[in-house]
Amino acid sequence: HYQNKRRKTNITSPRQIIVGVFCILISIICMGNQHSAEESAMATLPKQKEGSELAIFGAGCFWGVERYFNKHFGDALIVTHVGYAGGETEDPSYEDVCTGRTGHAEVLRIEYDPKKVTFKELVEYFFRIHDPTTLNRQGNDRGTQYRSVIFTFNDQQAAEAKEVMQQLSESGKIKGEIVTEITPFGKFYTAEQYHQKYLDANPGGYCNHKERW
Repeated sequence: HYQNKRRKTNITSPRQIIVGVFCILISIICMGNQHSAEESAMATLPKQKEGSELAIFGAGCFWGVERYFNKHFGDALIVTHVGYAGGETEDPSYEDVCTGRTGHAEVLRIEYDPKKVTFKELVEYFFRIHDPTTLNRQGNDRGTQYRSVIFTFNDQQAAEAKEVMQQLSESGKIKGEIVTEITPFGKFYTAEQYHQKYLDANPGGYCNHKERW
């Protein structure tokens, strides 16, 4: 799966199209062998709990993002789901997003308890676990689906995200120009069931995230 992750790029040339189609076909074959119909179905979002709030972050491959957030914040996070946001294609599949042509980013949707953790704290940790200075890339993962992005639900979230980003930039903790997008939320599509908490089920699975300070 690491090889598949590395090869997902934006398709712009005939050669890339051939390579992209080949990788997608291999991915489909592998998934067919490894996952049941239930596992391949899109996960279902539960009803949001009263008093909870939402945050959505894109920081590269969503497997590692989900693992790090849950491990760090524990029960302050009511529930998390990985999925796709920021694109134009309706109900995209993993294979669709892998082509780089849907406009979607791999993201983590967080429903959290604001009495236990603030949005600013979530934003700071988001910056802590990935490199926000690499455009459309995290490590070996390249393509717009891996872009650094914060989808905001209101003006307050947008203002707080910008504030935290500015503070971290001035602190010197982040070296280089930050290219993270801060953009209003549109639609979120859950990823397939087997992607949810993937690294809990597969502890040795691919992950290029780490705590950087």
